[in-house]
Amino acid sequence: MVLVVVMGVSGSGKTTVGSRLAAKLGWKFYDADDYHSPENKKKMAEGIPLNDEDRIPWLCALHDILRREDLSRQDAILACSALKKMYRRVLVSGAPAIESNQPEQPGGNAALKILFVHLDGPIDIIAGRLEKRRGHFMPPELLKSQFDTLEPPSAPENFITVSLEKSLPEIVLEIERAIFQGEAFLE
Repeated sequence: MVLVVVMGVSGSGKTTVGSRLAAKLGWKFYDADDYHSPENKKKMAEGIPLNDEDRIPWLCALHDILRREDLSRQDAILACSALKKMYRRVLVSGAPAIESNQPEQPGGNAALKILFVHLDGPIDIIAGRLEKRRGHFMPPELLKSQFDTLEPPSAPENFITVSLEKSLPEIVLEIERAIFQGEAFLE
């Protein structure tokens, strides 16, 4: 059973990559944008960046989805910005991660084993993608705030970084290889 979070700033291709990978592997796919509250969507549409207080309930709900898939032994992929280390800790451990820098609380549920796939690339390429996007609540003007917030994954987080400058098939193949060659998980 594998849980993958495809992460990065808005416009990095999380939904496109995650949904393509899930379709190829026959896994469940979730887009974190679908789980934002109406208030969060309204804020972003008005050009107001979300803060931690806006994001924590959303991240806890996403953790619950991943926990459910883990308990049912279902492979799943989530497309989620997961910009800060703390946000990724919440996805791994749920609400207890907010009060602690530890990934697990004694007596709590075990931390989920998640592979974070960071789609990384230059701001100008991503800005160009956002300019072409239609009907999304995230305006291009908020891209700089996303880059300012981004804390790229680092050890001991379980992650790979993939250049979004590659073609979609190349990106999907690179992630697939990481999953199935065991680079991503230490059993």
